[in-house]
Amino acid sequence: MRDTTEPSADRLHFQLLGPVRALADGHHVDLGARQQRAMLAVLLLRGGATVSSDELIDALWGEAAPPQALGTVRTYASRLRTLLEPGRAARTPATILVSVAGGYALRVAPERVDALVFERLLAEASAAHAAGDTATAHASYAAALDLWHGAALAGLSGPYCERQQDRLSEARLAAQEGLFDCALALGRHAELVPELTSLTAEHPLRERLRAQLVLALYRCGRQVDALAAYAEARRLLVEELGVEPGPELTRLHARVLAGDPELALPASGAAAAPGTGEARRPAGAPFQLPAGIPDFTGREDLVREVHGALTGAAGPAVMIAMLTGIGGVGKTTLAVHTAHLARPDFPDGQLYVDLRGAGSDPADSGSVLAHFLQALDVPETDIPDDLEQRAALYRSVLADRRVLLLLDNARDAAQVRPLLPGTAGCAVLVTTRSRAITLGGARHFHIGVSSEPEALSLLAAIAGEERVAGEPRAARALVASCGHLPLAVRIVASRLASRPGWTLASLVARLDDERRRLDELQAGDLTVETTFRLGYTHLPSDQARAFRLLALADAPDLPLDATAALLDRDDFTAEDLAEGLADAGMLESYAPGRYRFHDLLRLYARRQAERTETPQERSGAVSRLLDHLLATVGNASRVLEPDHALHRHLHPVAAPGLAFADADEARQWLRREHITLAATLAQAVRELPGALRAAGDLLLTWSGLIEGPAHRDELRRLSELTAAAARGAGDACVEARARYTLGNLHYLTDVYEAAERELSEALRLAEGAGDPMCRHLAANALGILCFATDRPARALPLLEQARVLCDVLGDKGSEARVLANTARVRLALDQPREAERDAAEAVRLAEATGNGPTVALTLYQHGCVLQKTGHPDLAARQLRDALGYFIEQQQRGWEGLAWARLAECRLAEWRDTDAVSCAEQSLQIARELGKTYCQGLAHAVLGRALPRLGDPSRGRDHLREALALFERLGVPEAAWVRTLLAQTPAPTR
Repeated sequence: MRDTTEPSADRLHFQLLGPVRALADGHHVDLGARQQRAMLAVLLLRGGATVSSDELIDALWGEAAPPQALGTVRTYASRLRTLLEPGRAARTPATILVSVAGGYALRVAPERVDALVFERLLAEASAAHAAGDTATAHASYAAALDLWHGAALAGLSGPYCERQQDRLSEARLAAQEGLFDCALALGRHAELVPELTSLTAEHPLRERLRAQLVLALYRCGRQVDALAAYAEARRLLVEELGVEPGPELTRLHARVLAGDPELALPASGAAAAPGTGEARRPAGAPFQLPAGIPDFTGREDLVREVHGALTGAAGPAVMIAMLTGIGGVGKTTLAVHTAHLARPDFPDGQLYVDLRGAGSDPADSGSVLAHFLQALDVPETDIPDDLEQRAALYRSVLADRRVLLLLDNARDAAQVRPLLPGTAGCAVLVTTRSRAITLGGARHFHIGVSSEPEALSLLAAIAGEERVAGEPRAARALVASCGHLPLAVRIVASRLASRPGWTLASLVARLDDERRRLDELQAGDLTVETTFRLGYTHLPSDQARAFRLLALADAPDLPLDATAALLDRDDFTAEDLAEGLADAGMLESYAPGRYRFHDLLRLYARRQAERTETPQERSGAVSRLLDHLLATVGNASRVLEPDHALHRHLHPVAAPGLAFADADEARQWLRREHITLAATLAQAVRELPGALRAAGDLLLTWSGLIEGPAHRDELRRLSELTAAAARGAGDACVEARARYTLGNLHYLTDVYEAAERELSEALRLAEGAGDPMCRHLAANALGILCFATDRPARALPLLEQARVLCDVLGDKGSEARVLANTARVRLALDQPREAERDAAEAVRLAEATGNGPTVALTLYQHGCVLQKTGHPDLAARQLRDALGYFIEQQQRGWEGLAWARLAECRLAEWRDTDAVSCAEQSLQIARELGKTYCQGLAHAVLGRALPRLGDPSRGRDHLREALALFERLGVPEAAWVRTLLAQTPAPTR
C-alpha cells in the first residue's frame, strides 16, 4: 500500500493526551482559538479519514451551531493550513490539511499523533498480556501511559471532544489496570501501593482497581490493611450504588481473610523479582559508593520511587533511573542515600564515578571504563585502547552480574552511553543538571526543592532541634530565604551550628538584603554561588545572555511571548533559548510555554547581569516587556471595548503585542497574566523613570478591563504607587490617570468620600495637562458619583462636560454611555420627558456602534428610566435584553443590578413571586461580589414583595437590612426605605 503521507508532515508531532499541541521540528505551534484546536483534534482522531463539513459542524457545536458555522469551519481550516505549512507558497495546494469532496482530511502518519500511538501500544499490550508475555505487556502498557501529560483534549468542549475525552479517559484507566496486573505478576506489588491508593481515591467505585489494591497490600504482608481496603470498597458500593461487591472482589476478600497461601507471588513472579540481599557476596566485589550523610531527611516518597525503579523486577533491559534538577537541589545526596538502601539487591558490587559534567573538565568515558574494569578485576594489560572495544569488554564482564552503577553529575548522553551495561540484572542511577539527556528506557525523576517541613527538618538536624523549635517563625523565614534549596539550607544550618551565640532571627536579618544574600550563603567550602557558577560558565553565549536578561523581570514567571519580548527575539528563537536553559538546569520550564527561576538562581543571574550588561541594556529589556504587555492589553481592550477612544490616546509603542480572536480569548489572557502585569507595572514605576507614561497607560487600560473584586486591593496599591511616582516626576498627565483609576476603584468599593477626592483631583490635573481622555473619564465618573450621593444638580454639568469631550475624542460609544447616565440624572431632577429622550438616544447611538457592552449598558439605563416613569412592561423588555448580554459575557456586577431593576418592574406589575425570584438572584450575586448598593436594592424589593405574599415579618427584616446598607453608603435611598418602614405595620406578637 502506498504511503500517502507527504514528506513535509514528518516535521510535525501532535499531542492530544493533555492540552492539544502541535510541534514542528520540536517547537510549539500556536494553534489559535479553542474551537480551532478542537477542529484539529477531530481531524487527527479520525486518523487521516475525510471528515465532511457537516460532520465538523456537528462535532464542534452539535445542535447549538451558529448560523455562520460553515464559514467558521472554512476559516479554521485556512488558519490551520497556514500554521501547519508556514512555508507553503501562495496558490500552492496544501499537502497536510487537504480539502476532499466537501470535507477535510489530515495527511499525517499515525505515529505522529500521540493518541493513535497510545491506542496501538494499548492493543499490543493487551495482546501480549493475553498471550502470557507479561514483561512485554508491562513495557507496552508503560510506554502507552508515558504519552499522557494531562486530561485528554484538555480545555476543549463540544459534543465530539467530550465523547472522546470520556473514551480516552476510560482507555487510560484500562491501560493502568493492565499495567498493575502485569506489575503484580512480576512481583512489583510494593511500588504499586501508593499509586493504587491514589487512583482508588479518584475512582472509588472501580472494583478492578480495588481488587488490585487489596492484592498488593496482602502481598506486602499487610493483611489488615488489605481487609480494610475491601471494607471501604464494600461500604462505598452499598452506600453509593446499593449493590454488594462483584464476585471477583468478593472471592479475593475471602481468600485474604483465610490467608490463602496461593495468593502469594506465583513462582514465575518470584523468579523475576529482585534479589533479597541474601546471596553471597563475590570475593573482591567493588563497593565504591561515597558515604551517606547522617542527617539525610525527607523525600521519603521520592526515595521509595527511585529505589523501586532500581530494584524492580528485572525485565529484558537494564534498569536506569535518572535524577535531574538545578545545582544545589540535592541530587547527589539523594542518589547516594538511595544507592546505599539498594546495596543488598546488588551483591556483585556498586560502582561510582563523578563525571564532572557541570565543570570545565568533564570525565572522559574511556578513562571511566578503564577505572571500572580494573575495579571489576580486569588486569590493566587486558584493557583495550579503543573506546568501543573497551565498552564491549565492560559489558561482557557485567553480563550475568548484579551491579549498581552511580553515574554522578553527568554532562550529556554521549558521556553516559558507553558506561551502560548491556544486559538485565544491573541498574544505573544517573544524576545530572541537564534534562536533555535521553537514554532509552530510563525513568526520569525531577528533583525539586524541599517542602517547607523537609527544609525545617534538615535545619533542625544540623542546627539543633531546640534552636529551631524556639524560633519557629524565624526558622520558616530562614528556609524561605533559602528558597527551600537543600544546599542553601545546609549552609545556613552549618553557620548556626558553628555559632551558638547567633539567633535564627539574626541570620534572617542578614539574608534580608537580596544583594548580599548569595554572599551570606557560604560555609567553609560550601557555597551556593559556586554551584550556580558551574552551570553558568558552560552556557553558550546567547543562552548566557538570555539567562541574565530573563532574571531582570520581577514577574515570578513569564509566558513565551513575554520571554521573546524581553529578549528581543522571535518566539521560536526565544523558546530555543529558554528551553536550552531549562535543559541545562538553569531555568524551569514548568508548564507549556512558561518559564521561571528558582529565587536564588534569579539573584545569581541578576548579579551576572549587573556585571555584564550596561544599565541601558538592563532597562531596555524591562522596557520591552512593559511595551509588549501594554500593546497586548491594548489589543484586549480593542476586542472587549472596540468603540472606546482610549486606544487612540495611549503612549505609542513599537511592540505589536498578542492578538485575540475573540473576547473569550482576551479575558482568559487577562486572568492568566494578572500577576505578570502587576509585577511588571510596579517594577516599571519603581525602576524606569523613562517608562512612566507607558506604565500609566497600562494601569489605566488594564484597570478598565478587570471584572469583579478579586484584584481591586492590588490595583489600588499600584494606582497609589504610580500617582506618587508621577507626582515626584512632575508628570501631571500620568498622575491624573492614576488618580482617576484610584478614584474609580474607591467608587466600586463604595468608599465615596475618597472616590470624590481622587476623581476631583484627577479632573483638575487632566485639565492642566491638556488630556481630553482623562478629563472625559474623570468628569463622567464624578458625575455618576454625584448622582449616587443625591446631588443631581452637581452631576448634570459634569456629565454634560464629559459629553462635549466625546466630540473632541470622536467617541460615539462613550457618548452613548454618558447620555445614558445623563438620563438617570434628569429623572432625579424631575425632567422625565428629557430623561426618556436621552435614554432612547443613548440606545440609538450604542446600537449604531455595534458594540455589545455599550448596547447592554444603555439598555439597562433606558430600562431604569422607563421603570421610574411608569412603564414597567417596556422597562422589563429592555432590562431582559441587557441581562442576557451581562450573563453571556459574565459581567456579574451588572448582572446583579439588572436582576434588581427587573425585580422592581415585576413588583410594579404586581407579579410578586417573580419579583422575589429576581431579587434573590440579585442578592446572591451582590453578596458574592460585595456590592453594597445592589444588596440594598434587592433587600428593598424583598421588603415590599414579601408582605404582599403574606410574610410581613420577613419583609420588615429585609427593609431594615436595606436601610442599614443605604445609610452606610449615605445615599438618598435610605430616606425612602425609612419611610417604607414607618408605613409598614410591625408584626403582632
